[in-house]
Parts: sequence; structure tokens; C-alpha cells
Amino acid sequence: MFASDVRGNPCASHEPAARDAVERATWRMMSFYDTPLADLDTAMSADPSWALPHVIKAGFLLGLTEAALLDEASAHLSHARALARGAPRRERAHLDAVQQVLDGRWQAACRTWEELLVEHPRDALALQWAHLWDFYRGDAVALRQRPARVLPEWDDGDPLYPYVLALHAFGLEECNLYPQAEEAGRRALAADPRVPWAVHAVAHVMEMQGRFEEGSAWLRQQQPVWAEGNGFAVHLWWHAALFRLEALDTQGALRLVDKHLSGDALQVDLQRVDAASLLWRLHLLGEDVSAACLRLLDAWPGDDGAAGHYAFNDLHRVLALLGAGEVSRAEAWIARCAERAMRAEEARRSNHPMAREVGLPLMRALVSFARGDADGAADAIFPLRGAAHRFGGSHAQRDVVDQTLLAAAARGGRRALGRALLNERRLAKPATPLTRHWAERVGDCAEARA
Repeated sequence: MFASDVRGNPCASHEPAARDAVERATWRMMSFYDTPLADLDTAMSADPSWALPHVIKAGFLLGLTEAALLDEASAHLSHARALARGAPRRERAHLDAVQQVLDGRWQAACRTWEELLVEHPRDALALQWAHLWDFYRGDAVALRQRPARVLPEWDDGDPLYPYVLALHAFGLEECNLYPQAEEAGRRALAADPRVPWAVHAVAHVMEMQGRFEEGSAWLRQQQPVWAEGNGFAVHLWWHAALFRLEALDTQGALRLVDKHLSGDALQVDLQRVDAASLLWRLHLLGEDVSAACLRLLDAWPGDDGAAGHYAFNDLHRVLALLGAGEVSRAEAWIARCAERAMRAEEARRSNHPMAREVGLPLMRALVSFARGDADGAADAIFPLRGAAHRFGGSHAQRDVVDQTLLAAAARGGRRALGRALLNERRLAKPATPLTRHWAERVGDCAEARA
């Protein structure tokens, strides 16, 4: 006879202390208030025979998208497998899904979690993880549909309900359903103000709608919730810097880099990616960020296993290298990524099509841009825009591709392409100082005067 967790999901542990610790760990993964590692260690001590805490620790480590953590995650999964023989099917499904993530089969893992959620729609762990890897795969439809399928099954009195609502808000935003996304995000925060993912979803709405002044005010208003003791703070400071850039306040963005997106603030690759993206955007606007890029690279582990592990991270490392003026090092990194993508054993990994179809062509186009071939870069980047979502991230993160394309159009002879991009942009959101900047550079006089 199995026990149950607080939502009635079957659970192998009969130790209340272990179950409580796993519940806290799940809340930490959804809220970003500290990591779940200490809670999982508590659960393991309270019930050494329970496999699930080891599965969760492996999943958390893999979610950081760092190749250096693969061995540690694998060890936890091996230990969990030895303990899981008599576990409920739900927990064995989690083990299977996290193993699929370790193997690089992200789409298969999401299918496993999808099947689990059909049977157990209040499995917060399955929802959180599926949402995370939907994001890494750039699957906007799943980001919207998956929380929508389970949300009506949740009691709005559940302490995790606002966090589920926040996942729903972000999925709505990534599907361009901005009013609905903002309403869901604000409703989540009304239920519990300590939901940084909801703050994040509303910030994304304001970014996509060009509401840069309101967005800056929004993050300042919510700052006491997310700025201290929260692992999501770097990403929200990145959003604050994007609002500064939309206002063409490059000095304000640079101050945020110095205070919040450099040095000890950057503990994991997900945070380094944000710093690289921001520095590259500043570089495109004419700021000298070479020293900051070099400092970022010095603190960015570059072991052999990192190249080609995840195309999204690879591209951002190349942005940092090019921003530092290290073109040869960027080419060497791309060569290592390409060599890995050619290996037969890589074909089963989700990163394989990401790298071959999006990551590698984009990185090579960036090198062309850095070497002064603006037209070649523009001609290479433009056809990739429609596929860029396939290597993950959000619309706001992938806008770095369009920003680079606008810069290439401005520097070379593809001015008509630049004006076409601005036409698309002005129909998506009101003209901002940043949009007017690019209009001036590509010779779109009507937009420059707007």
C-alpha cells in the first residue's frame, strides 16, 4: 500500500518528514527561493529507501543545462533505479523521464510527463519539469496547453496553485495572448505575491508590447519579492535592462550589468547566457563591452563536454566571444560544436536538430558579421528566423537574432530587409526609442520620425 503526497498522488515513502521535505523542494523549484538541494538531502536522510528524492536531485541538476553536471545526475539516477523496483508507477515514470533528459531525449521526456499528467493532473513536479523542457525546446504551444489541461483540476486554495497559474500565464504570453497572460499573471500575484514566475510573465507581456516605462515600473514595484534570496533575480534584472535598452538608455543598462549581471551574481550558465545576450545587444548599439565580455568568459566554465551540449547556450557563448573581439576563439568553439553534431550517437539527442538546423548556422552567421561581412550575415540569418524557436528560449530572448539582423542590415546593403523587419516590428508594438534608432540606421525615415 502506497502513501500519498499532499495532493493525493501515490508516493512510496511513509515518512512524513521525507514527504514534507520533497514538498518544500518542489516549492523551491517553482518559486526559485533557494535551491532544493538541502531539502532533498533531508528527504534522503529521513527515508533512505525512497527513490524520488534522488530523481528530483538529478532532474534539478539537469535543468541547469550544464554538461559538467551530467555525471552527478547520472549517479543519482543509478541510485534511484536500485530503490525504485517497488515504487508506484508515477514515481517510476518520473525516473524514466529524467533518464530520457539525461540521454538528451527531451521530447521523449516531455511525452512521458504528459502521459503522467493525464493520470495525475495535480503532479506539480511533472508540470514544472515538462514546462521547463518545453521552454528549452521552444515549444510555445505546449507551454500554453500543458498548464491549461491541468489547471481546472487544481484547488485554488492549494499553496502551489498560484505557481501553476503563473506557468499558464507564461504559456499564454509565448503564444501572443497578451491580455490573457497579463490577467493570469496578476491573478497569481494577487493570490500569493511571492511568485516570481508571474512577475516574469507580466514583464514579458510588457516587453513584447513595447511598454518599457511601465515594465520598468512593474519590476521596481515587485522588486522586494524577487531581488533578494531568489535564484530568478538575475533573469529579472536582465528584463529590467531590456526595458532600459528599449528606452535607448544604454548607460542605465550598463549600470545593471555592473551591479547585477556580472561577477559573483552569475553562478550558473543560465545566468551567464542572460549576461552574454545583454552585452551583445549593447555591442550592437555601439558600446564597448569587450572588457565585460572577457570577464564573463573568464568565469564561464569551458570544459570539453560543454561545447555542443545545448545549442542555445553555445550561441550565447559565441556572442560573448565575439563581443570580446575573440573571433578565432569563437570559430574554435563552433568547430567543436560542429564536430559533436556529426557524431552518430548524437542523432538521438534533441540538441542534434537544434544545432544542425539553427545553432550552427546562426553562430557561423555571427562570425561573418563580426568579420565585417554584414550582407553575408544578413542573408544567412534572415531564413533562420522562422526556425529560431527550435533551439529554445523565449520570444524576448530570441529577439537578439532580430537585433543582430537589423544591425547587419544597417551596416551593409540589405536596407530593404531592415525596413521590412521594422514594418513587422511597428505592427507588433508602438515605436520605441530603440526601434527609432534602427530606423535611422537603415534609412527608414518615416519610422525614424514616428
